[in-house]
Amino acid sequence: MNTTLKVGIVQQSCSPDTEANILKSLAGIRHCAEAGAQLVVLQELHTGIYFCQAEDVNQFDLAEPIPGPASECFAAAAREYGVVLVTSLFEKRAPGLYHNTAVVFEKDGAVAGKYRKMHIPDDPAYYEKFYFTPGDLGFQPVQTSVGKLGVLVCWDQWYPEAARLMALAGAEMLIYPTAIGWESTDSAEEKERQFGAWQIMQRAHAVANGLPVVAVNRTGHEPDWTGVTNGIQFWGQSFVAGPQGELLFQAPADEACHAVIDIDKQRTEAVRRIWPFFRDRRIDAYAGLTKRYLD
Repeated sequence: MNTTLKVGIVQQSCSPDTEANILKSLAGIRHCAEAGAQLVVLQELHTGIYFCQAEDVNQFDLAEPIPGPASECFAAAAREYGVVLVTSLFEKRAPGLYHNTAVVFEKDGAVAGKYRKMHIPDDPAYYEKFYFTPGDLGFQPVQTSVGKLGVLVCWDQWYPEAARLMALAGAEMLIYPTAIGWESTDSAEEKERQFGAWQIMQRAHAVANGLPVVAVNRTGHEPDWTGVTNGIQFWGQSFVAGPQGELLFQAPADEACHAVIDIDKQRTEAVRRIWPFFRDRRIDAYAGLTKRYLD
């Protein structure tokens, strides 16, 4: 039985022109599908700018209900190209209630499932708590025709608990649509440390859970329209890691990238046999993990 899954990733730059951003995403989906992709993953909030650089009530106008125009557009793309598609949208759930939501479409265009971002940052240039209500769907993989997908979003990637719970629920891979980059005044050394930590953390999730990891980041510079900062230089470098943390692919930093990577799904079983971390977990001794801090 063929256990190889062809995964397409779409790394792109974004501008205030929503239509142009969507056309870039659609072109990337088409390119990956033509190269044989069965699953295509888009980056975080790929239909617009990363509007969380500042707190601005007007940015809520970018949000849409699901289903809505953007989700219907990507449902049609999944159906046209016959791929399972992971998108990342700004969801208007109700007046005053908004989420950062990943929507997974089956290859017939039907919604296979959703994930609402659980961990919401609030840092300079990443003021997400102003915009997003924390997710309420839990850490549940999405069942698709290409397997159970453990979809998480950006800031979630720093939390081993989220990766572990997805793995324990049967996820066959971990997927992180992402928007992360550098602040211009950081030194070159600090920038390298930040990127290294970001990649190491996710490769560690692969190792600890014996699962492949797919992280798709945006690229390009996006200005802070308020002029308070110099904006964000998104560092691209989307990557795919195998279940021992091995790098299978890494995109360039400063340009768009469409790529299709082969993932051997059977390797999870093989790796978990030689590194039986799930067998040796001391579930009787982990109650403290549900506390904020152990005084």
